[in-house]
Amino acid sequence: MKKYMLMAAVILCAVTLKAQKPENILAAVGTPPNPKVPISWNRYHDYAAITEICKKLAAAHPNLIKLETIGKSFQGKDLWIMSISDHKIGNADQKPAMYIDGNIHSNEIQGSEFALYTAWYLVEMYAANNQTIQSLLADKTFYIVPTINPDARDSFIHKANTAHSPRTGLIPIDNDRDGVDNEDGFDDLDGDGHITMMRRKNPNGRYKVDPSDPRRMIVVGYDEKGEYELLGSEGIDNDGDGLVNEDGEGAYDPNRDWGWNWQPNYIQGGAYKYPFSIPENRAVVDFVMKHPNIAAAQSYHNNGGMILRGPGAAEDVDTYNAQDVRVYDALGKKGEELLPGYRYLVVYKDLYSVFGGELDWFYGGRGIYTFSNELWTGYAMYNKAGADNTQDQLYTFDKDLLMKDAFVDWKPYKHPQYGDIEIGGFKKTYTRLHPGFLLESDAHRNMAFSVFHAYNTPKLSIDEIEVKDIGSGLKQVTAVISNLRMIPTHSSQDLKNNIEIPDMISLTGGTVVAGMVVNNRDLGITTEQKLDPTNIRVENIPGNSYVTVRWLVKGGTKFTVNVNSKKGGSASKSN
Repeated sequence: MKKYMLMAAVILCAVTLKAQKPENILAAVGTPPNPKVPISWNRYHDYAAITEICKKLAAAHPNLIKLETIGKSFQGKDLWIMSISDHKIGNADQKPAMYIDGNIHSNEIQGSEFALYTAWYLVEMYAANNQTIQSLLADKTFYIVPTINPDARDSFIHKANTAHSPRTGLIPIDNDRDGVDNEDGFDDLDGDGHITMMRRKNPNGRYKVDPSDPRRMIVVGYDEKGEYELLGSEGIDNDGDGLVNEDGEGAYDPNRDWGWNWQPNYIQGGAYKYPFSIPENRAVVDFVMKHPNIAAAQSYHNNGGMILRGPGAAEDVDTYNAQDVRVYDALGKKGEELLPGYRYLVVYKDLYSVFGGELDWFYGGRGIYTFSNELWTGYAMYNKAGADNTQDQLYTFDKDLLMKDAFVDWKPYKHPQYGDIEIGGFKKTYTRLHPGFLLESDAHRNMAFSVFHAYNTPKLSIDEIEVKDIGSGLKQVTAVISNLRMIPTHSSQDLKNNIEIPDMISLTGGTVVAGMVVNNRDLGITTEQKLDPTNIRVENIPGNSYVTVRWLVKGGTKFTVNVNSKKGGSASKSN
């Protein structure tokens, strides 16, 4: 009877929640008050759930989201991309755009949640008539790929793993070179879905139980005898070669496969066969190459609370000249304000050298201002700097705020090789991943950083059209075109390598006799463009600056100036 009463109560609760009316809710500021697609952001979604969320968002907001696939994963999963913009205004693929992805490393799963949250927030706040978001999506486009490693994401979620595995994709690799692929990975000995640690009592071991916390193992002093030895992560010697867990899934690094300063595996550990040999990365590259309007990019990793820019290796320092570094610094320092505990850093100088990284290809190969954020920081545990996930803090935070839910208590196990052991330790969802109650807060702050970045992609405006009659049937038409945002239409890297075609400023309304760029309007210094004078090519429209162009025209009184830039979008104005 109690069972049926409980079921009835659950059903009644569900009906009540479903029937809840907007007028019964007091909206919290900065959050969609009554989203068309309600989502709980205190948990992690597998590939099927991500697919469902993408489809629901696209169905609920057809004028804002176009959902498509950019390709297939190694195992044949669709790589979903949401093109988010106000599709009623202009062509989304011709607006300045920001590309966002997450989860290139399969255990770094909150990157997908943060990318999804960004998509959800943009469209739901637009639907809630938030003018900031409506203005943003009128001008800009967001291309959001929640996961670019869906195979291994599901492997992390649905199989037993440590917090650090797998980092790879799931293309089979013979890691121990014995002629067999993936024959000796982790073994979930206690069947709890987590790969924790193995310990064995040993009077000559170098570890003992922490007297202040029996869950924790600490190193004994030099003059003490130990109680335990640590045997590594859960597993057995499956192939009888005397080694445990030496040939699991994958072992290449998807973030060492990109075609900028790529190095083979013996130099850069984790590199695969050749640049873009991993199908998921190749799909991203093909999409980006077809979308020259991408002016900004963000990739989500974990962990450590970092806002990373390139270069990944010291030999690329000269790739980043002063003009581009000023833009990066302005964006990165704003990121530190928006993301408490995060630090704006340079990969090679402040972290370690990376060859063939996604970050470097986006900037080096395409001239796109790009960041990789390492999500989750120990600062968030107690809002206190300097902790950075120390072992002490991991245990106290679990006890104080997670009610010891992050730890699997030690339990005895009869191991086929080691005999009587004990198994226990932190769950795979701890140390690198956000606890549920902190997930949405950090997703929101990272979303705000991406919005700030996207807002500062170019916005072009024709500020002035001056027409002068200069005699002999000729008119002089002068136009001033400004860029109202921080990011130029071409980065220095773009200009140096001729990555993208120049911006085009055109005139209609008369017969153009001559066209020129005005170098100094006061002194009348110009540079004539002798070929095709109607369409003046401008190398760059700098951030928060302008260019001036001029035509000599026969006939006409009504003139229209049109500006078209691959990364800067378009503008049009008539006199």
